[in-house]
Amino acid sequence: MKLNYSFLETFMEIIRGGSFEMASRKLHITPSAVSQRIRALEEEIGQVLIVRGSPCRPTQSGRELYRYAEKIEFLENDFFSVQEKKHQGKAVVAVNADSVDGWFLTAISCAFREYGIVVDIRIEDQDFSATLLQSGEVMAAVSADDALLQGCKVEYLGTMKYKAYASPEYYQAYFRDGVSEAALRNAPVIMFNHKDDLQNKFIQSLFSSDITPPAQFIPSTSAYLLAVSRGLGWGMLPEHLSAPLCEQGRLVDVAADHCVDTRLYWHRWSLKLTLLEQLSECVHAAARQELYV
Repeated sequence: MKLNYSFLETFMEIIRGGSFEMASRKLHITPSAVSQRIRALEEEIGQVLIVRGSPCRPTQSGRELYRYAEKIEFLENDFFSVQEKKHQGKAVVAVNADSVDGWFLTAISCAFREYGIVVDIRIEDQDFSATLLQSGEVMAAVSADDALLQGCKVEYLGTMKYKAYASPEYYQAYFRDGVSEAALRNAPVIMFNHKDDLQNKFIQSLFSSDITPPAQFIPSTSAYLLAVSRGLGWGMLPEHLSAPLCEQGRLVDVAADHCVDTRLYWHRWSLKLTLLEQLSECVHAAARQELYV
């Protein structure tokens, strides 16, 4: 079966823009023409590809087609960039917030300076970022999961070390007598979002009991750091974020001998794309420089 390229292009614009109207404006064709192309594509494939709504969403078959079409698009862009001797393009990647605020910025700075690559970063928890690669939303992801996905490569990057921190005032109020089970049950904790499991891993490294402290959720790295330093709760932070505030006396290490090691992996399409090879080179260089082996 040979798919019509204009039909594929129309399908991709609907998924990206969320509506038939947006695709119509982007492609400079009438809404009726958009509908006709999608109807013809669905008839050709023999599957419903789009769930009509606000926004429009791909069906399971639609997600598979989108991944296929996106790879064709990237291969085409890669070919023409080489032909025109241009080493630039856009990479869509999923990365956890702590990496973006730390070592991954070094990676994308290298990619931009050396190769003119710009990035579209999707922030996702390191335990879940690989799912965006699986769904075709990104071409690469930093993940704590080392499971190999179909059609992808996985490579170890390094380890981020997280420790529990609190403001000096908070520490005196809740942990003056030490970090006990009773203290942890009563001490409010700050979590990045509902997927954030670092705090639970830290507690489990200390005690086998099921401890669920009162929690606040602050899904912003800068606000999270500020909240911990202002005594709204204790929280897990990587060294590059905690060190400056520790030096200023605004944070204290709650349990100096305990940390949570998070091994990070680089998942990427196995396609030989120049852009992906160049980006991966920069990602590995930054990881070697700033992560623990």
